[in-house]
Formats: sequence, C-alpha cells, structure tokens
Amino acid sequence: MERLVILYHGFNKTTVTEFILLAFSDLQHLQIFLFVFVLLAFISCIVGNSVIIVLVGCERSLHTPMYFFISDFALLEIIFVFVTVPKLLDNLIEASRKISFIGCFAQLYAFNSLGVAECYLLIVMAFDRDLAISKPLHYSRIMNNAFCMELAVAPWIIGSVISAIPTIFTVELEFCGPNEVNHFFCDLAPIQNTACSDPTVSNLATSSAAIFASALPFLIILGFYIHIIVLISKIKSTIGKQKAFSTCSSHLTVACLFYSSVIIVYLRPKGSQNDKFLALVYTVIIPFLNPFIYTLRNKDVKAALRKSKLLRFLGQIRLAISTSTKVEGRKREEKTL
Repeated sequence: MERLVILYHGFNKTTVTEFILLAFSDLQHLQIFLFVFVLLAFISCIVGNSVIIVLVGCERSLHTPMYFFISDFALLEIIFVFVTVPKLLDNLIEASRKISFIGCFAQLYAFNSLGVAECYLLIVMAFDRDLAISKPLHYSRIMNNAFCMELAVAPWIIGSVISAIPTIFTVELEFCGPNEVNHFFCDLAPIQNTACSDPTVSNLATSSAAIFASALPFLIILGFYIHIIVLISKIKSTIGKQKAFSTCSSHLTVACLFYSSVIIVYLRPKGSQNDKFLALVYTVIIPFLNPFIYTLRNKDVKAALRKSKLLRFLGQIRLAISTSTKVEGRKREEKTL
C-alpha cells in the first residue's frame, strides 16, 4: 500500500494516497456474469436515454414542460451512470482495483451531487403533474419557458450545494492506514469507515444531508401525489380519471423504484455489507429501466417514436446492413461455385 509520510502538528502521520475498491471480489465465480450484465445495462441506459433526448428535441408534439423535464432527467441519468459504471466494469475484469485519493473524492462528490439532483428533479416533475391537473387553464401561462428552465437548473445547483457539506467533512478525516473500501465506487459511508479519526461529525453531516437529499424530497413528492389522487378522485368521468393518472404513472413508478433503495442506504450512514448490492440497484438497474418505463408506459412517446425521423433512420440502417449481408452471402456462394 502506497503511503505518504508527512509532518503534521509535530507528529509523523501516514496518509493513504489511494483506495482499493473491493467491489464484488468475494464473488469470483460471478465476475464474468456481472460484467456482461452491467455492460449491457450500461449500454441500454445510454442508448435509451439518448433516444429520449433526441426524440423530445426533434418531435414538436413532445415540446411540452413534462417532456422537457423527462429529457433533463435522461441527461442526468447518462452522466450519473458514467460516474460509477465504467470504473465498476474495469474493476470486474482487471486485477487492480485502485483509485487515487483525489479521484475517489471526485467520484464521491460527483455521484452524490448528481444523485441529489435526481431527487429534486423528481420533485419538479411531480410539481409539474400536480399543476397540470389542478390548474389546467393556467398551466401554460405558469409553466413558461423561463420558469421551466429555472426549474430544470435548480436541482443541479441544489445537488452541488447539499453534497458539498458531507464531502468536506469526510475529506477532512484522517486516513492513515486501511484503504480497502467494501464497495464498487467511492461513497460517503464506505470511505468514512476506513478513517483513522473519529467519523462521528462526518456521519452526522451525512445523515443531515441525507434528510435534505432523500427523505425531504420523498415526503414532498408523496404530498404532491396525495393531492393528485384527491384531485383525480373528484373527476366524474372514468376516462378522465384514466387519462389524468396516465400522465403521471411513469413518474410515480420511477420515483418509487429510486427512493425504495436510496432511503434505505443513506439514512444509515454507518453502512452495511448489503449496501453495495442496493447501490447496484439504483446505479445500474433503475437507470436501465427508466427509459423503458418512460416509453413503454407513455402513449405520446410511443406515437412520436413510431412516426419519428429517428426510427425511419434506424430502419434504413437496418435495411442497409441486411442488404449488405445478403450481397456478401451471394458473393461467397459465387466464389464457392
């Protein structure tokens, strides 16, 4: 283990310059399976969310606040998975699992700031649906372009600010010896558990930040959906009720999946052996599922996808590949003859 000996307050103190991410090294027989699974989920997440961004940008029928926030969420998801998944893939196939001290804390801060941004963007999306149902006549006037942009940018800023507090308290801890992290990326609790100094203050900062980062947004979203359910129950028409609920069912599904694992992990700052498996859910599985939830459960997106230039372009590419394959096959048959 590489160490740097420095003089600090008149005493010799060793400080680790790198961490070792143990990830799933205790499951050697599953390394290849995990690598293939994570790689396919990663590619699907990038492609799926990219399609949503392009589709919303190109199709005029989707130029509404709801789909603007969905495309913003898709962009956030792409960046979010790029922070952790490439390192996990490298970890699963390489013997070296090292990450530098600076790189570790950069990953820690980026992951948490993006995660908090997702929590608050889910609030924005719930607010948008609540406003659309409660004030349909004033919705277009309230949700103008400027206000939508402010609502879209605010979660990114809030995430950066909230995540900075526990990150600062954690980086100021003394890391003098153990540098093995029982996780597949650098996160607050696993890193705090390797500290030589007392992590009580940093644990408290993490718990406090978790309340504002996950628990509070969850309660706000819950409040919005209780209000939405009350409003929908007052609609006399069955078709009207189904139409109103269909506009927010996808968002509700995504919010439930995300918060079900995040709250369990981050309201227990000490961490546990199962945290890395729960983290696999919200860093790999849920980002993989989200594009399908927003497309397969949304009639507008499916309709726009069917008539989009993007789908026709992909169809042309598939046809070109198929034609090329047939031509190559004929040439081989002619050479054989």
